[in-house]
Amino acid sequence: MKILVINCGSSSLKYQLIDMKNEEVIAKGLAERIGIEGSVLKHQPKNSDKITIERPMPTHKEALLTLVEALTDKNYGVIKDMGEISAVGHRVAHGGEKFAYSVMLDEDVINSLRGYIEIAPLHNPPNIMGIEACRHIMPDVPMVAVFDTAFHQTMPKEAYIYALPYEYYEKYKIRRYGFHGTSHKYVSERAAAMLGKPVSELKLITCHLGNGSSIAAVKYGKSVDTSMGFTPLEGLAMGTRCGDLDPAIIKYISDKETISVAQIDGILNKKSGVLGISGVSSDFRDIEAAALEGNERAKLALKVFVYRVKKYIGAYAAAMNGIDAVVFTAGLGENSAETRSKICNDMSYLGIELDDEKNNVRGMEADLSKDGSKAKVLLVPTNEELMIARDTMRLVSKK
Repeated sequence: MKILVINCGSSSLKYQLIDMKNEEVIAKGLAERIGIEGSVLKHQPKNSDKITIERPMPTHKEALLTLVEALTDKNYGVIKDMGEISAVGHRVAHGGEKFAYSVMLDEDVINSLRGYIEIAPLHNPPNIMGIEACRHIMPDVPMVAVFDTAFHQTMPKEAYIYALPYEYYEKYKIRRYGFHGTSHKYVSERAAAMLGKPVSELKLITCHLGNGSSIAAVKYGKSVDTSMGFTPLEGLAMGTRCGDLDPAIIKYISDKETISVAQIDGILNKKSGVLGISGVSSDFRDIEAAALEGNERAKLALKVFVYRVKKYIGAYAAAMNGIDAVVFTAGLGENSAETRSKICNDMSYLGIELDDEKNNVRGMEADLSKDGSKAKVLLVPTNEELMIARDTMRLVSKK
């Protein structure tokens, strides 16, 4: 069974074609600048050079048609025709309370997704555009929606309810939803395999650290808390997002700067986080380089990031009454040994002891703990596309 995994942004379309016989990626790529001048598709067949296709792609439909041509091309394609694709799995950012699991896509599901546009205005619209374009081009191919929020729907009510008038939850479903769920689920399952135990017997803290960052408390295979909230703005200090904030600051800045709430929202999402503190960049590599050169604000940005991660780990250890392992994943978590070291430093009270020599590794599964460490420290590269493909195959096979 070959499954096409689609992840649509507002002007981009990422994809992987996975042969589920051995879970092997046989092609992957990215269409960029959709709806903008200079549209391009970068297509990477397995064991071949990357192909660049430049052509106008005014909508996601044209991007998908270009993708289809690339997959079936006589010279660099990987399948004879689209009949070889058994199903399509779509990443969807927000499934609200309705979708606690991945589901087969139909009109009712798509209509429900439209209902969540108001609380996910940046992510759900392009996700829906990709779904609709795919259904138009491949009308007979079964399709599945896999939600970033679904894994966190196991949180108990005391973890997801905000201390606001309860009517706002009843009327508008204002609550903690959490994101990066597909990643947290994947790495928690891989961590269990590395530890040689069922995930249903473990207490794990999974740290998805990158430009967008979140932490999840995964108790016996279920998410019981997570740092992102109603939107991805809450939680850690991120690349450009502020994370946890006293809400009174919004009115205070609005009064002092004479700017609107909408303008402040833009600042909190796009100009804050480690970019706002450092004044250097939202890329942690740039900030680390600046810190090494003595930039005090860059040093402070890194300290703030590490401090907040440590706080969440401590809080989630308390929420679960102990931990078996801390798991690092995503761009920063997988590739920055220094960040992992700073986070794990002075955490021995939780049984977390990092081995500096083992920690000198990037982008591969590894146990980074000292021998005898009560709580393991694991590195697990995330693979959201494979998780989407697995869910898609599971649901399609039930039909």
